[in-house]
Amino acid sequence: MSADNSGGNVSVPLRNLLNSIQCIRDRAKDGESNESDGVFNLSNFWGTLNQAVKAVSLEATKLSLAFSKPPLPSQQDGEKLSESILKSVLTLSTVYYWLPKSQGVSLRRQVRDATVEVLDGVTQLLEVILSSPLQSLSQEQLTSTGGVWSACDRFGQLPQDNKAAVLVVLSSQIAVVKDAIEEIEQALSEAEDPFNDVLDDDQEEENPRGNQDMYWSEQDRRVIAPCQGLMKASTACLRKLTSAVKANGDSGSPQNVAQLDDLADISKEISPGVDDLALCLYPPMDYSGVENNVSKLAALLKKFLEIIRSSHVCGESELTWVQFLEGAVDHNLQKAKDLIQQDS
Repeated sequence: MSADNSGGNVSVPLRNLLNSIQCIRDRAKDGESNESDGVFNLSNFWGTLNQAVKAVSLEATKLSLAFSKPPLPSQQDGEKLSESILKSVLTLSTVYYWLPKSQGVSLRRQVRDATVEVLDGVTQLLEVILSSPLQSLSQEQLTSTGGVWSACDRFGQLPQDNKAAVLVVLSSQIAVVKDAIEEIEQALSEAEDPFNDVLDDDQEEENPRGNQDMYWSEQDRRVIAPCQGLMKASTACLRKLTSAVKANGDSGSPQNVAQLDDLADISKEISPGVDDLALCLYPPMDYSGVENNVSKLAALLKKFLEIIRSSHVCGESELTWVQFLEGAVDHNLQKAKDLIQQDS
């Protein structure tokens, strides 16, 4: 490669750097935080972390510029560049490890993901530089450099405490559940076979498609209605919890932080439950599968509401909607079961 044609083999320090950053990235994905008995200052953490991120962004820019046009760096200059980048990356990963789990698992996961994204970006930039002709700045190198900048900029949008981190989780879950509900509503609203755009139908008009398994019967639609009700109750649970966390959520004590994490964790189980139910509603409907998924989702929602009820985010005013949604879950579950048993 052209890097080998410079004064020294500049690719050697770059390859060593690449290997080192890959190891740092892999450890960051699975590494534990450094818990300490002392008081943790979250504000100081963010200030130091943001400075570390800026340093990585600056060093990545220097690296990209150094390999954007001839003359290429000498092996000695390449070693200096590599040492400087490695120092910034080690600082970033070290500061990330400062964040203890006691500040919130949800928060730590999001900081970890952002940190890993930066390390992935630097790794990709190094791989591009090592694999591309080095006489000029390639589009791929520009894109990779921009990827590092973008990953670093993401730190400015990260939640600053566990309450904010849990709200990010809830927002993403609401979006996924909403999509599943809209897809099934769209399919139901279409007068024709919902699969008609993916099936060949070359039969003559006097011989219409005879495969009724590709259509919903009126009986199917009756069963689907309470299933949709349960899916909508899922969205209502997530939306109401979001409002409760905004109003009452507190990251000031370990107990409250842990409760917020529990709420975030169980909320992430709801969208797969809604997806499983939605998928089994498409024709041909297997009523036993529908009943199984309805029961699973209902049980999950009741557990979810019970965790909300026993958490610090649930005050007197929240109890009203918790009880209402418990009733809505029971109603839709029983209605779906009655219709399935009646039609089977």
